[in-house]
Amino acid sequence: MASLGFNLGFTFSSAQIQQHRKVSGGGRVRVISCNSSSSSSSSSQASSPQGISAATPPEIELEFFGPKPGSDGSYPVDKAKAVSGEKLLRSIMQDTKIELYAAYGKVMNCGGGGSCGTCIVEILDGRDLLNERTDTENRYLKKKPESWRLACQTIVGNKENSGKVVVQRIPQWKK
Repeated sequence: MASLGFNLGFTFSSAQIQQHRKVSGGGRVRVISCNSSSSSSSSSQASSPQGISAATPPEIELEFFGPKPGSDGSYPVDKAKAVSGEKLLRSIMQDTKIELYAAYGKVMNCGGGGSCGTCIVEILDGRDLLNERTDTENRYLKKKPESWRLACQTIVGNKENSGKVVVQRIPQWKK
C-alpha cells in the first residue's frame, strides 16, 4: 500500500500549528502528530494581508473532457483540483493520471520542455484563470485558435484566484 506524507504549517498571530498527515492508498487521512503552541489572543479565523485565509489557499477545479465522444455520444470526464498558481497543467494531469498525449506524443514528447508541441489541449472555459500564452506557445500555436494551449507551458491560477477550468484533452483530431 502506497502512502504519502506531508506537512501543513499555519501561523495565526503568535500561534503556530504544525500538522503531519499521512495519506494511505485507500485515500484515508490519518493525523500522525499534531503540535501546537497558542496564545490567548490568537483568533480562529486569521488571514493573510491580502485577505485570503491562511488555512485555505485558493483552489482551481479542473474538468478534463476526453478527446472523442464515447459510444453513447458523451465525452468522458476526469476531474482534478490544484492550488492556484502552483503547478503546470501538464503536472496536474500527470499527477492525477489523466491521459495527455496521443500515440505519437507518448513516444516523442520532450518531457515538458516546450520543444515538441505534443501536449496541446483546448481550454473550453476558464481561460482567465491561466497565465498568458508564452512565446513558446505562440510559436507552436500561431495558426491555432486562442483557446489552444501547451499543457507544459500553462500555469493553473496565479496564487490569488480560484474557479473552474474546463479542458478538452488532445484536440489535434479537430484539425
